[in-house]
Amino acid sequence: MAGNQLGTVALFGGGPFVGNDEIDRLLIRGRTAPVGVLPTADAFEQPQLLVASAEQWGARLGVEVVPIMSMTRAQSSDSSFVSVVDSLEMLWLVGDSPIHLRTALKDTLLWESILGLLDRGGLVAAVGASAAAMCDPMTDPRGGAFTFGLGLVEGLAILAESEKWATEQLQRAQHLSVEAPLIELPTGAAIVLDRSQGEWERFGDVTVHGDW
Repeated sequence: MAGNQLGTVALFGGGPFVGNDEIDRLLIRGRTAPVGVLPTADAFEQPQLLVASAEQWGARLGVEVVPIMSMTRAQSSDSSFVSVVDSLEMLWLVGDSPIHLRTALKDTLLWESILGLLDRGGLVAAVGASAAAMCDPMTDPRGGAFTFGLGLVEGLAILAESEKWATEQLQRAQHLSVEAPLIELPTGAAIVLDRSQGEWERFGDVTVHGDW
């Protein structure tokens, strides 16, 4: 992991803004709102739907939500988006295309800003496929093989929404877990790292393959 090893990283199996309220409340407690929402991984779907769900979530939890609609790699160098992240203490990354998220963020000013948020002691949460993209190696949803990810978390792979994976894909990913520990996270499960302590906390039905 990069930076000064501060901040908190939360990786969720699935259910952005609909299935994790209890854990979300624990994570945001004592932190300064608003919460940034980056739906880049749904750039080719309907990211506005995730934003609408996030706003409903914010109303339930009593926090302001700030959408950050950076959808492309070019936009990840846009100072207006970077400055918003620079002002935040909490950020949620959501959406279903980890490959697009990696392409859009890797080695960009916006990604550096996200790392800076952590180094200030902030919270970066990623849900579903976006959580897989935080890791290096990253689980490729097209078949369960490993590829390179963003590297916020190194030496660990996430298999998000594992309840939706076909048996052969699960078996392939499990077979490849000799390269790195593989964590199965179904919807409703999460792992959370306080980087200052260096220890992961597990929530829900977390299954580990390999030595972790």
